[in-house]
Amino acid sequence: MAAVGDDALPDGAGEDAAWAATAAETLRGQDASFAQRFDADGDIERLLMARVIAVDALVRQAWSRSIPADADLTLFAIGGYGRGELFPRSDVDLLVVVGEAAREADTAALSRLFALLWDAGLPVGHAVRTLDECTQAAADDLTVMTSLIEARPLVATPEMAAELAEAVAVDRVWPARAFFNAKREELRQRHARFGDTADNLEPNIKEGPGGLRDIHTLRWMARRVFGTRDIESLIPLGHLGVDEYAALEREWRVLSRLRYGLHLVAGKREERLRFDYQKALAARLQRIPDADNAAVERMMQGFYRSAAIVLRIGERLLQRFEEQIEGDVEATPLDAEFAMKRGYLVARDEFWPGGDMARVLALFALWADHPEAKGLHSKTARALAESLHALPAYDAASPELREAFVDLLRGPGPVRTLERMARLGVLGRWIPAFAMVSGRMQFDLFHVYTVDQHTLAVLRNLASFSTGIPDERFSMAHEVWPLLRKPELLLVAGLFHDIAKGRGGDHSELGAVDARAFCEAMGFAERDTALVEWLVLKHLLMSVTAQKQDISDPAVIHRFAVEVADRERLDYLYLLTCADIAGTSPRLWNAWKDRLLADLRTATRYALRRGLEHRIGAADRIAETRDKATGLLVAEGVDGIDALFARMPEANFLRARPDQLVWQALALRGAAPGATVVRVRRVAGAGDAMEVFVHAPDRDGLFAAIVISLDRLGLAIQQARALDGPGHTIFDTFQVLSADLRQAPDIAAIERKLATVLGGSLDVRPARRAQPRHLRHFRVVPQVDFDTTADGRRTVMSLVCTDRPGLLADIAQVLRQQHVRVHDARVATFGARAEDVFLVSDRQDRALDDIQCDALRDALHLGIDGETTA
Repeated sequence: MAAVGDDALPDGAGEDAAWAATAAETLRGQDASFAQRFDADGDIERLLMARVIAVDALVRQAWSRSIPADADLTLFAIGGYGRGELFPRSDVDLLVVVGEAAREADTAALSRLFALLWDAGLPVGHAVRTLDECTQAAADDLTVMTSLIEARPLVATPEMAAELAEAVAVDRVWPARAFFNAKREELRQRHARFGDTADNLEPNIKEGPGGLRDIHTLRWMARRVFGTRDIESLIPLGHLGVDEYAALEREWRVLSRLRYGLHLVAGKREERLRFDYQKALAARLQRIPDADNAAVERMMQGFYRSAAIVLRIGERLLQRFEEQIEGDVEATPLDAEFAMKRGYLVARDEFWPGGDMARVLALFALWADHPEAKGLHSKTARALAESLHALPAYDAASPELREAFVDLLRGPGPVRTLERMARLGVLGRWIPAFAMVSGRMQFDLFHVYTVDQHTLAVLRNLASFSTGIPDERFSMAHEVWPLLRKPELLLVAGLFHDIAKGRGGDHSELGAVDARAFCEAMGFAERDTALVEWLVLKHLLMSVTAQKQDISDPAVIHRFAVEVADRERLDYLYLLTCADIAGTSPRLWNAWKDRLLADLRTATRYALRRGLEHRIGAADRIAETRDKATGLLVAEGVDGIDALFARMPEANFLRARPDQLVWQALALRGAAPGATVVRVRRVAGAGDAMEVFVHAPDRDGLFAAIVISLDRLGLAIQQARALDGPGHTIFDTFQVLSADLRQAPDIAAIERKLATVLGGSLDVRPARRAQPRHLRHFRVVPQVDFDTTADGRRTVMSLVCTDRPGLLADIAQVLRQQHVRVHDARVATFGARAEDVFLVSDRQDRALDDIQCDALRDALHLGIDGETTA
């Protein structure tokens, strides 16, 4: 850095201001130069060092301007600045050590120093302590101790630097064992804050699992436990492999480059790789004008893979640090190949596995038989990592190896075994297509995990079904699992269902080809191979049918049953669908989806049992449902059942379940004909799902008023069914979920509010809400399509757009303004994408004509694009 001003002490504040202004301008120019260098070559080590040198020069100049030469003060860089990692928006942390001969006048000089640095634009953090105070502060605060480990002299003699090091030496504060245990717990808690996974959509590059802080922590531990100056010094001690050190340094460069670029594109100190910055950063790193989704996904895949490697090596080093502190122990033999040491599985042969896949598979088989094992011993894990390149893929393996792998799928804890194989890199070697999706993210809000982590989440869900223990999230899964002929086939289908993501083309079709090839290589019978292939090919069929179609329609059930063809396929597909949706996002699975899939499975099993050649007609379905509901009402001692049913539309007996009919009939029993009836109930066995029933005299705007009121009450509508009742009445039912799961909705309050609205002018307006920040980056271009039903009486309106709070209420408001009546609505949300279908008519119950459709389309585009943002 060029000299700024002169080194003489100034006479007045004016000179300080001039110096600070010149320094700030110089610093801005250098930062701009560093940004250009970042874009040009990206040599992150040289770049960070250049920034440190530049800031060092400025700090020393400010010191010489402010601090008298005879002051008993010394200056150190600490924290990230001390270790030489100074990113564009990082803090510049300084420590001033005060000697015994310090004077009161030095306090004013220090104030001047820090004011100069702040005025120059440096984000300075500082501490002023004596050596004894350094010792005490370090003893009291682990963070202070950690920052002092990396103290680097700026204006200090070697003797003073040695005194500071001695003030926080191991024999004075934080002995190796205490420091290691505290830092390990700190790491554990930090990981827990991020869900113990690096695979978040908006990961924290610095603090998240596998991030830069993990590498820093390993370095701090090494210095404290072994007394080494750097982590590289562990290599000759036998505690770190050359390959492991090279991998840590490589991933440090990857992560540091991401962090440096993130600070540049954010224009502030930002450690979280938010959607706001992902495209801009991807474009900058890949030196392209604009980044598309594929560019973002490549960048993020690089981050996730780097984080996974850091986590893997970190786990091994933590073991070695622990062994160094606790001392060595004798291993307990388990068989000829393996032993147990400190609760970890260790290979007895120092040359294990020698590239022998049979020995590797034997390890996982033994591990499955010893669930008490905490993991692999670090030496064994390192040996396995070094042998990965020599392990064969399944299609090049011997029949014996393939059989051994299938035995793992049929053995104890197969999903846990697959998770271990994936984490240690073995699964990616055995199935190369799995390695291709390792760390692969999808730039959307629907998939919140990388493809490999989503796959493992699906497998964990399947494993939970196998326990036989009921899970309130899945009403039927634990009952269906025992019906499976070969459960391992479902695991293979789960493993392959998304394995072709990112290749281009239909991932279901490509994955089905991969699945067939795998099953044939494994020696599966043709029947089993065909089942797995079909499951991968059709793994979205049940989800789409349940969420986008009316499963109360016998024709829908018949078409689905024809696709499924038999009950075995149905059971496998049902379990895979539940596991897939629940493994896509924690927020995606809910009681309503659980109920939909369970109802679809039940209806389809009945259709298959009856025989596909014996289609259930609407009249048969109505008669059957009516009879069942009658039986239930008779059992409750209800009189006048026919009169109650006469107040219902005939279509209600086609679409409602018997228990719904009973609930509605009991609600009508206490009300005069034509009176407004509002009832809300929790859906039995469906968790937080509720059902809203409204029967009232028909008026224009009634549907919109109900929808808007439910939205204002914090209820998210999953399905709306609007039927025309006898005597010009409406007969509407809504399936809803509470938007706030922390507080149970007040059912009585909901009923009162709706009744009040329906008894008034219906002039209720949608609530205005700020659009969530992340939705701005996933805008779906609105698409509105119209079709006419087969009988020509209704119009089917399909709407695809960006989902957001209050969307359905705004749509209902537009429909009211356009004088359109709603007879049915199905609401499906996939991440940021809403796909809703409405059955509508004009005010005379006729299908919309072309002019009306065009007007409605234009109004919807305006209505759903008018949201505010935050």
